[in-house]
Amino acid sequence: MVLDGVVQTTEGDEFIYHEMLAHVPLFAHGAARRVLIVGGGDGGMLREVLRHRAVERVVQVEVDAGVIETCREHLPNHSAGAFDDPRVEVVIADGARFVSETAERFEVVITDSTDPVGPGAALFSPGFYAGCRRSLAPGGVLVTQNGVAFLQPEVAHGTARELDRQFRDWHFFSAAVPTYAGGIMLFGWATDDPSLRTVCVETLRDRYAAAGIRTRYYNPEIHKASFALPQYVRELVGRA
Repeated sequence: MVLDGVVQTTEGDEFIYHEMLAHVPLFAHGAARRVLIVGGGDGGMLREVLRHRAVERVVQVEVDAGVIETCREHLPNHSAGAFDDPRVEVVIADGARFVSETAERFEVVITDSTDPVGPGAALFSPGFYAGCRRSLAPGGVLVTQNGVAFLQPEVAHGTARELDRQFRDWHFFSAAVPTYAGGIMLFGWATDDPSLRTVCVETLRDRYAAAGIRTRYYNPEIHKASFALPQYVRELVGRA
């Protein structure tokens, strides 16, 4: 799928991106019942979140209904029926406005956005991150798509600045997604509960086994290792 001339997702390697952005916060939290997805119109993120049986409600906010309709028709394996799950409410609206106005609170907020150009730019703004924070339940966690660090350093740098202003604990984790050429992709991590980032691998193994989820990329060891960043990234985001 291509939006605004930029490849957004492919059937070949989408599982890497979607598994990491969904399962890292959900297994770290361990008890999330309510999840907010901002963006993610292809349905892959929704599919992975719903694999967690403890999740009772997912609100997906997508600005363009046409993306959902097109992907359901042409990329049906991405959502794999997820949009028909009774736990899901799809809201066609501006994500930045939604997080600033909603009265709901979520244990996990996932930003599955395009790059910060055009309509996607609002999802990297100070106001959006502030809205995400107000949308989190106590002890909740926000994760974000932050581009390829080597080719888009300004994206991670700007996000780091805003997360540092808004949250008690923040960091980045990473994965290598072949479609997004140029090295590792970064994902932002922000919460007011520092313990979520340091959950031990033994606990992650227990949660992973209990969930009964079969993954193709994510596992507890990858989860822990993904928070170890190359030195150029640590310097870029001020974690050197």
